Amino acid sequence: MQSAWSAAPSVVAVAIPDLPLEEPVLVFTLALAIFLVGPLLVRRLGQPGIVGIVLFGALLGPGGTGLIAHSDAIVLLGEVGLIYLLFTVGLELDLRQFAEDPDSAALFGLVSFGLPFVVGTAAVIVLLDLSLLAGLLLAAVFASHTLLAYPIVNQYDITGNRAVTAVFGGILFTDTLALFVLALVRSAAETGLTAGVVVGKVLALVALLAGVWVVVPPIARRFFQNFSEESYFEFLFVAVVFFGAASVATLLDVAPILGAFVAGLALNRLIPEGGTLLSRIEFAGNAFFVPFFLLHVGMLVDATVIFQGRRTLEVAAVIVGVMVALKWAAAWLVARVKGYTADERDVMFGLSIGQAAAALAITLIGYDVGLFDAAILNAVVLMLLVTAVASPWLTKRAGQRLALADDVEPGDDAPADPRILLPISHAADRQRHLLELALLLKDDEREEPIHTLTVVRPDRSGDPDRAVDEAYTDLEELTAAGSEAEVPVAPEIRVDHNPASGIVRGAVEVQADLLLLGWDAQRSLGQRLFGSVIDQVLDRTTDPVVVARLGHPVNTTDRLFVVLPEGIDHHEGFFESVALLKRLADRLGAPLTVLAVGGSAHQYERLFDLVEPELDAEFRDLNSWRALHSTLEDEATANDLVSVISSRPGSVGWHDQLRELPYRLAALPPESFVLLHPREDDPEYDRQFLRFK
Repeated sequence: MQSAWSAAPSVVAVAIPDLPLEEPVLVFTLALAIFLVGPLLVRRLGQPGIVGIVLFGALLGPGGTGLIAHSDAIVLLGEVGLIYLLFTVGLELDLRQFAEDPDSAALFGLVSFGLPFVVGTAAVIVLLDLSLLAGLLLAAVFASHTLLAYPIVNQYDITGNRAVTAVFGGILFTDTLALFVLALVRSAAETGLTAGVVVGKVLALVALLAGVWVVVPPIARRFFQNFSEESYFEFLFVAVVFFGAASVATLLDVAPILGAFVAGLALNRLIPEGGTLLSRIEFAGNAFFVPFFLLHVGMLVDATVIFQGRRTLEVAAVIVGVMVALKWAAAWLVARVKGYTADERDVMFGLSIGQAAAALAITLIGYDVGLFDAAILNAVVLMLLVTAVASPWLTKRAGQRLALADDVEPGDDAPADPRILLPISHAADRQRHLLELALLLKDDEREEPIHTLTVVRPDRSGDPDRAVDEAYTDLEELTAAGSEAEVPVAPEIRVDHNPASGIVRGAVEVQADLLLLGWDAQRSLGQRLFGSVIDQVLDRTTDPVVVARLGHPVNTTDRLFVVLPEGIDHHEGFFESVALLKRLADRLGAPLTVLAVGGSAHQYERLFDLVEPELDAEFRDLNSWRALHSTLEDEATANDLVSVISSRPGSVGWHDQLRELPYRLAALPPESFVLLHPREDDPEYDRQFLRFK
């Protein structure tokens, strides 16, 4: 008798999928592998990660080995990734750099776009025998630019140079104009290029800009004020906003990517650099949405076209040659008009020839509507490879010369990234808002951790071990939020009968450079007799202490007021305090208004100029504390943040009015303020924040 076991099949059948692969799970798995491996490989060759995904898409797509089918799912995700990409371009533009010197930014942006666009259109029409619409669109491709070489200028610490600032601000013009040309040409390809089409597109663009700029910021500010503690709601809200703007652009018959770009500009100020929300947006885009767009572009590339004929190489040579020559001419012309040095001119040129996001976006849409053939698409990909090498190389050479040409001064060595201690109490107002403030006070490098601290009082906890476990659980959410912002957060627990002692002991043990405490506005009998926890901490530490009450999420701040009591400029921690407040205003992109009570606004303006970063600010003289209260009552709005550099009682710059000032500030419409108590007993420490002798 044959047993049941012997009747069972001895080999499990494995289904071998047909090529090209269309099974969703297999395609998705292979796509994720490409997103992982592609950038890692090309970065070892010194190329941007986006190049690797495009090349793998070309290799495995229909124009290469044919391993993966260019399915509807990839097309859909590619279009979503394109909209996501242009939103992040608008979101990450430095509008403060543009606001600091709008004339130079406008000049460079218009010349850097206009010269390559006008002359480039004629050149590609003649040299490549293109139609007028195809020539206009191809010229718009290389008239824009992407800051591929930004890490270079950041490394050499020349981001504040006047020429570099002009390039950063100018991209607002180049990308906006390039996307407008795209919208115009798309419509003209369907109905013909007429005066009515041009007027219609201009009106549609104005309606899009006005609608998004008027509607989005107040709604976003209100949403962040009420739902900022729900992280996924924040992200979903932002996604609804920019996809909604893209949908409105579609209804207006302009490119949806233009709507996403405008939405990014509208939300730019409300999603500051360094916050957890921006980190989530960048993570989702870099890990998923944008790579699908790059894969989609790569699969459109037909490698056989490159090797079967000279057309692609000829188109690439023309595009690169015309683009490089005209970008050089634009940089030379702007440098001549503005009186820039040769090194500044070369840095502008190196930065402006970088091509990536906008160029790919415009090319793909031109290909989809039939204005570009496969040869032009492939040529643009080759142009990306060339500029990915040339832009960083040229910028590095010129940037190094420019950095060495600057005089070395006492403040040229940037102060160390502050190690912040953030004591957390259930009584502290809005703990997550305090963490967001701590993130904004960090240096760009963000090397040092933020230490969150809870002091467990054994006399109140009953079971200290259980109280410690619960405290760690409470700190986990803040630790996760810091991780999302790519800033290490180290939870600390101290057991002490006196919370102030536990805080000060924790600050010493972690070697904190700055303490950030929340203010709860309570005035109990015990606090009146022995002083509040904050008072006791101020008595026991010489480190700078920031006391904050945040009635609104700090990223929704419209304006930052800085109150300077008379004589505070003679305090030994004054310049460090100024540096922290200027960094906060810089990260928020908020206008700075300095109110000097009983002092000289002109003198304070001179002192502020000695401290990085460079910011425009309004300085005013106020002759009394009454005038200060009146000014803030009349001008401060619900989304402003009032900050005060307040010395400790008895120190230089102390006034009795400062004792009651927090309660006066809490009654104002902003309901948000920051009291910065400067460092004591270390005058040499303050010198590192000065830029000059």
